[in-house]
Amino acid sequence: MFTVIFGRPACPFCVRAKNIAETLKADREDFDFRYIDIHAEGISKADLEKTVGKPVETVPQIFVDEEHIGGCTEFEAYARANLGLSAA
Repeated sequence: MFTVIFGRPACPFCVRAKNIAETLKADREDFDFRYIDIHAEGISKADLEKTVGKPVETVPQIFVDEEHIGGCTEFEAYARANLGLSAA
């Protein structure tokens, strides 16, 4: 299972999503992720909207196995429901 997180510096939801992914990676052998800093990579809002397939107002934007999950709140709910993430 591979997760991609598109985020930006100083975004608390991006930091939280990355922390959740790091926890999952430590707890599960079948989980890995890549965090993409949209500013460092030069990815614009328009580029992200093309990837997501709909208008994007916030980051992070998270994909699990190329399926768009949503933002941090949706990713956390998905991880609890499907990946065994425990309450913190």
